[in-house]
Parts: sequence; C-alpha cells; structure tokens
Amino acid sequence: MASLHLFSPHSKFCSSLAPLSRHYTHCTPSLTSLRFTTSIKRFLSKSFAVRFALTDIESDSPKSLETDPQALIQELADSFDLPPDYLAQLPRDLRLDLNDAAFDLSNGPVLDECGQELGETLLNLSKAWELADTSTSHSLASKLPLLGGTLSDNAKLAFGKRLVSAGRRFQSMGQYGQGEPQKIAKAMLAAGKVLSSSSTSTGTDKQPKEETRTLKFGELQVEVTPDKANIGALIGIVFGVLSWVIAQGIQGIPESSLQYANDNALLLAKSLRGALLALFYSSTLLSAFTAVALVLLGIQLKSKEK
Repeated sequence: MASLHLFSPHSKFCSSLAPLSRHYTHCTPSLTSLRFTTSIKRFLSKSFAVRFALTDIESDSPKSLETDPQALIQELADSFDLPPDYLAQLPRDLRLDLNDAAFDLSNGPVLDECGQELGETLLNLSKAWELADTSTSHSLASKLPLLGGTLSDNAKLAFGKRLVSAGRRFQSMGQYGQGEPQKIAKAMLAAGKVLSSSSTSTGTDKQPKEETRTLKFGELQVEVTPDKANIGALIGIVFGVLSWVIAQGIQGIPESSLQYANDNALLLAKSLRGALLALFYSSTLLSAFTAVALVLLGIQLKSKEK
C-alpha cells in the first residue's frame, strides 16, 4: 500500500504535466509561423522601398532625358556648330544631298504648318544650306530651341516630320570628316521622332494632313492639286493646238513661192523652214504628252483625297 501511495502522487504529477506539454507543443509552431510571417513582411517592405528608390533614380536617368523635345532640339542646334566653311568644302555629291535636305525642310506650306516665325527660320535655314553658309546655318539653328518651346501640337507634328525627312538626307551622306553629317542626322531624327510622337492633337489624329506634291523651280514652289493639274492640262492642250496650227501654216507655204537673191539664201530659208516645222511639231507632241500626264495626275490626286 505504501508503494502504491508513493506512486500515486508521481502519476498525478505526470498526468498534470501531460496537458501542459501538449499546450506548449501546439504553441511552438504558431510562434515560429508568426516570426516567419513577420520576416516576410519586413523583406517585402524593404524590397518595395528599394524598388521605389530604383524607379525614382531611373526617372532622372539619361534615358528619360532622351524623350525631352527641348533637350533634343538643343542637341540639334549644337550639332551645327561646325568648322568654318565646312558646308562649302563638301564634295559635289554631298552638296546635292544638302540641297535635298534643304528642300525637305522647307517645301510646301511651311509657314501655315509650322507658324510664321518658325516657318521663316526654316526657310532661311534651307537657303543657308543651299548657299553652303556655315555660320548663318549655325546662327539660325541656335534659334530652334527657343522657337520649339512655343509650338502647338500641329506645328510640332509638322516640324517633326520635316526634321525626320531632312535627317534622312544627312544620314545618306555617310561618313565624312569627323562624322559631322551623321551627328546631325542622329540629332535630327531623334528630335523629329519625339516631336511627331508628342503631338496629342485630336484634330490631327482624326484628319491628318494630306501629303501634297510640290514642284520647285528655283525660288518658286508650286503645290500640285487636282484643280491645278487640270488647269495645266488645259493650258497644255491650248498650247499644243496653237503649235499644230503654226506648223500647218508653215508647211502650207509652197517652196516655189520662196524667191531669194541667190541659192545660198534659198538654202538657208529652206533649212530654217525645216527647223521651225520640227520645233512646232515637237511642241505639239510634248504638249499632248504633258496634258495626258497632268490629267492622270489629277485623277490620282483626287482618288487619294477620297
């Protein structure tokens, strides 16, 4: 009985410890999971802060500056800081490319599309390129950053398209000197693309500016429209009819009626008669071909408008 009595408290103590051990056994995983969840939250918050800081740094990186139109136009102006008489020393084939770039920069209704002040600057800049005037070209290009900041969306779009078109002309010059044409081309293309893409005008998106064909005769620029093409065809027909009538009148003069003092004068008159006949008949043919071509061009332009 004594042994039984001594065993009983021990068993009670063990039985009392059993629920307690089970309690701590259940509590230990919950505390571990709580610590693990807390560490994950801290890690996520730190990673979010680092990612936000990286995003903040990237916003001030050079890549973000590549989309700033003002900075790109300033870079374009700086690219025309060329050595003295650089444009005048270009070879003949590069001078032709320079003239093509001048035409692409200022052709068509540049004053209406880009505004009065910028349009006049582009016209003067294109003339400086045609005259191969390096100093005037640089001084005019330095005005572009100031003018570019006051443009409307439509003017930015037109200015950007002209820069892209002219930049491709400089790009076709290849490597020359210290690579100045390629630097100008890179600056022009970058500024032109950014200006074209930054335009948010709804009117431009709904009704884009139609591409027009322009004929340039020295200082004279003529925009070709369907009406002007038809008028030109009519003028060509009238001129062709007049040339035909004159040729028929010359041919109707009989050679027997030609009376001159000697044979040399008669020979000269006959050769002059033949030359006039060839001239007026060829004018008739050219007028006919021109009239047909202008009529077809007017039809083509009219179909594009529709």
